[in-house]
Amino acid sequence: MFIQQIKKSLAIFAFLTLAITGAFAQSSEVNLGMVLEPPHLDPTAGAAAAIDEIVYANIFEGLTRIDENGAVLSSLASSWDISNDNLNYTFYLRDNVTFHDGTKFDAKDVVFSFERAMADDSVNAQKGIFAVIEEVRAIDAKTLAIQLKRPAGDFLFNIGRGDAIIVSRNNFENNKTHPIGTGPFKFISWNKGSRVVLEAYENYTGEPVSLKKAVFTFISDPNTAIAAMLAGDIDGFPIFPAPEAMDVFANDNRFNVIIGTTEGETILATNNKRAPFDNLLVRQAIAHTIDRKAIIDGAMFGYGTPIGSHFAPHNPYYVDKVNTYPLDLEKAKVLLAEAGYPEGFKATLKLPPPSYARRGGQIIASQLRQVGIELELINIEWAQWLEEVFSKKDYDLSIVSHVEPFDIGIYANPDYYFQFDNEDFRAIMSQLGNTTDDGGRRALSYYAQDFLARHAVNGYLFQLAKTGVYNADLQGMWANAPIEGNDLSQMKWTK
Repeated sequence: MFIQQIKKSLAIFAFLTLAITGAFAQSSEVNLGMVLEPPHLDPTAGAAAAIDEIVYANIFEGLTRIDENGAVLSSLASSWDISNDNLNYTFYLRDNVTFHDGTKFDAKDVVFSFERAMADDSVNAQKGIFAVIEEVRAIDAKTLAIQLKRPAGDFLFNIGRGDAIIVSRNNFENNKTHPIGTGPFKFISWNKGSRVVLEAYENYTGEPVSLKKAVFTFISDPNTAIAAMLAGDIDGFPIFPAPEAMDVFANDNRFNVIIGTTEGETILATNNKRAPFDNLLVRQAIAHTIDRKAIIDGAMFGYGTPIGSHFAPHNPYYVDKVNTYPLDLEKAKVLLAEAGYPEGFKATLKLPPPSYARRGGQIIASQLRQVGIELELINIEWAQWLEEVFSKKDYDLSIVSHVEPFDIGIYANPDYYFQFDNEDFRAIMSQLGNTTDDGGRRALSYYAQDFLARHAVNGYLFQLAKTGVYNADLQGMWANAPIEGNDLSQMKWTK
């Protein structure tokens, strides 16, 4: 009944808005909505997906780039050769490339960028993807050689991610606030708390773009997002924060609704070094208490795919582990009693702004209350989440979507904010990294997923859907998100 009332109200609002505003004005500009504002704009120095959602393939480029289907394409490297033993890569760089400050790009910038990411003091959030590199060397200004320590089947994909973009060796220190890259769009301004503005780079030598200007506007409140879209203030929302309104937009010919997949494993993040969550029995009890369907229906209005481990269902190596700990409240109570908590316990649940977290948190709190676990819900802003939860690990539980591709390896890092310290899992990941044949990688990926599910490292909830809502006259948006990003290069207006 509640959902029907919401949809009815939205339908009335849509009709009134259409009558008042009329058709949208078209131009060579686009204004996209984003739920989260990034902490800064340097993708080589932060883990927040919101950084890449602005700068990836727009301001910054890598040697390769990833398309919406996960395929590896050329970028700053126009082509490459690979030795028979898969250890030596020779990259041939694109001609006449310049950074947005006018300086020339060459192979030394790539060497600098990779060595910076590999350095002991590197703050790159995905530093591990560079560990396979033995040496990076500039043969000449337009030719680069990279030698690997071992074959790596995902190397070309990994260097196409936002964490591996190329920065200027002469002008990189201010990238957090004034990013300078080689991409088709240059940074213009950042009004903190409001928007980031980009403009087409006039000296770009890659494929020409149609848009002349792009604005990313930050709107975390679902109701505000609905109003902004209906009023035409926003041209599109790549991941719309109000899934309850999707039917309204789908039935309005002014809009185009595009439903796809993301790499976003949405989890009940758990501090594995803080009591009582350091006890496997407690984590198993929580796993038996989670009703994924209720969370997906209540928080996401049906948009989402249940998961039982940290792996995307669309990945060819995925194995379904949802039933590792089926919903069983009596079993959960028994496990809590065995762990020494027959009456349950109290804990905190820190929730960042996305609606999946805030709404999901209320549902999970209700579910855990059934077995005696009382959660204090603490709403925090995104910058607070990055500082308190991700950096300082000051939390009991949290809810967040991990949108990095094939990122199961984060569980091999005992210092990651889950603080899961398990030598056996590290061995699995090490073996996976040294395996190149498809059958071997598949088997090890299956084993890794099963290991995390059985250890109930986190509460695995659902895979975040890509719920895009756009002006019907805008084309070129990604339906799927195999990596973090909002690639503007193919976007254009049809009218």
